[in-house]
Amino acid sequence: MERFDYYIPTRILFGRGQLNRLSRQVLPGKKALIVTSGGTSVKKFGYLQRLEEQLDKASVEHRLFDKILPNPIREHVMEGARTARENGCDFVIGLGGGSSIDAAKAIAVMAVNEGDYWDYVSGGSGKGLPVPNDPLPVVAITTTAGTGTEADPWTVTTKTDTNEKIGFGYDKTFPVLSIVDSELMMSVPAHLTAYQGFDALFHSTEGYLNKTANAMSDIYALKAIELIGRSLAAAVRNGDDAAARDDVALANTLSGMVESTSGCTSEHSLEHALSAFHPNLPHGAGLIMISREYYTHFAGCPACAERMTAMARALGKTDASRPTDFVEALAALQQACGVGGLKMSDYGIKPEDLEKYEANARETMGGLFEVDPVPLSRDDSLAILKNSYR
Repeated sequence: MERFDYYIPTRILFGRGQLNRLSRQVLPGKKALIVTSGGTSVKKFGYLQRLEEQLDKASVEHRLFDKILPNPIREHVMEGARTARENGCDFVIGLGGGSSIDAAKAIAVMAVNEGDYWDYVSGGSGKGLPVPNDPLPVVAITTTAGTGTEADPWTVTTKTDTNEKIGFGYDKTFPVLSIVDSELMMSVPAHLTAYQGFDALFHSTEGYLNKTANAMSDIYALKAIELIGRSLAAAVRNGDDAAARDDVALANTLSGMVESTSGCTSEHSLEHALSAFHPNLPHGAGLIMISREYYTHFAGCPACAERMTAMARALGKTDASRPTDFVEALAALQQACGVGGLKMSDYGIKPEDLEKYEANARETMGGLFEVDPVPLSRDDSLAILKNSYR
């Protein structure tokens, strides 16, 4: 009988209007540091004000740290942690997309631990030290559907001076409470809806192909793939399509559960290298750029044939009978979402640097190559990057 470990300790409030229930929850502290991005959307659309009103109703004090970048950086993690300590905050709320919630988790670690965040990161120049003190509790309120970080322990941060973009997380960095309210996602522009939706898709496809996949992760992965195949293009075409937004939001949360029970493969390592050197490249866009060549490679591996065919059926190609059907379904969905023509060159990526990015992927997040369904050689991964280049 198959054996697996299962641990997802997060309470999730899912559905439209769930933000309005925050004040009635048992919150993990009395003074929150609200972590959000340096952009304007959470303020412009009233999400921050609504959160603050809910905290006021619950008699919870709050301070704001609103500097997080689309690709969070170590400097802001350290600054946010200082802000939490100096203000006596006893829990952290991540409000926004994956970057804000990821940063909230990292800030929660450093608010109660000495040294530098990179002391605890494994990979690259990270020291991989054990975390001495438990992080502050984290509440996640997601306004996008992309990373699934509301249902997993992971956080991704960039060390800018060395171009290292590395994931970190362990059991104590799961959010204690997450709110997934699709009403907060209606304002996401079409192109970002697409980028984020494909990020969620690839969390599930990578988790399904991953050597660590198991019965539980398979259930979550196939359902997430199905929901994205059914509704992502509709959400991109019409951001006010509430049913489509609900489907993509649920797919995203399920993809976070895939991350918690299985995990990513080398596709994410390769993209992290691209956006580490080019932080203006949205993570989901980078994944889209390399995805067709990445999955074409594995479609040629007999060991992946059955699972790739199952993914094709889940994505909507119900008559799929061969692994390349998944690549065809993927390309069709990207065209339907208007992202089939994304180019690396539009973000300053040069072909002569691809070998450097391939090496960086292995140096910083080489562990993800170890869980690929079949070994991916350096020549293989470099060929994927070269064949993806436009």
